[in-house]
Amino acid sequence: MAFSWSGVMPAVTTKFTKDGALDLDMFQVNIEAQLAAGVNGIILGGTLGEASTLTGPEKETLLKRTIGIVAGKVPVILNIAEQTTQGAIDAVKAAEKNGASGLMMLPPMRYKANDFETVTYFQEVARSTDLPIMIYNNPIDYGIMVTLDMFDTLLEEKNITAVKESTRDISNVTRIKYRFGERLKILTGVDTLGLESLLMGAEGWVAGLVCAFPAETVAIYKLAKAGRIKEALEIYRWFLPLLELDINPQLVQNIKLAEVATGIGTENVRAPRLPLQGAERERVLKIIEIGMANRPQLPDYLHLEEAMV
Repeated sequence: MAFSWSGVMPAVTTKFTKDGALDLDMFQVNIEAQLAAGVNGIILGGTLGEASTLTGPEKETLLKRTIGIVAGKVPVILNIAEQTTQGAIDAVKAAEKNGASGLMMLPPMRYKANDFETVTYFQEVARSTDLPIMIYNNPIDYGIMVTLDMFDTLLEEKNITAVKESTRDISNVTRIKYRFGERLKILTGVDTLGLESLLMGAEGWVAGLVCAFPAETVAIYKLAKAGRIKEALEIYRWFLPLLELDINPQLVQNIKLAEVATGIGTENVRAPRLPLQGAERERVLKIIEIGMANRPQLPDYLHLEEAMV
């Protein structure tokens, strides 16, 4: 299997039973739906995966189960979000041992590292492995901005090859392309800027609402890359109210409710998260209900060729 930082890569949710255990049966239902829709990779243990609530053995179980389900069709990427450099290196070694194809890496958690500390952290972890690494750049949610100058240094590490671009600044896609060309692959990490980022040159989309709507997400990507922008835009405009559920503190609960509506998930979360309540629950359910009622007819997107640019 050739590895490429491109296409749609779902940051999948972790499925739980009502008593808080891993629900591996429903997890498999969702992963199989992603594969059938044509995704290009699976990312485990991100924010949507409720990583902060998972134990090391649970992450190992999810990784092994996912590798078994995908059976070599797509790469399986594990998110690394640790408080210490050694903890991150240990997590990377476990990911390697258990068969991960690549890594998505956050800056140090809980401590607001300065630029030098952040670069050193990424360098030391990168030097501990040969796995390809995508840096998750999300200063809004995690408080640390990985600047272009920092990437200039980080790209000296041969296995740091991609960025999950979540700055919310669409111009940053062009800045990265101008500065680094093909040296740094860009995967947009903000659902509400998905199509815009692809049109600006991003190679892929680390998506959230794909967890509930895999076919629609992949269709937008494929149509955009094939130059069929009008068709992509029609689906994207339908999708936007749902995509906005991803840029919310309760994104996990929101997206799990959407997974219930499409039959590929449950709304069970792990405390301290709790299912949505009251007026906010009704608001989210209404958005999902409207989206389901107007779900678009998709073209045969799996057989489109990317346009030459």
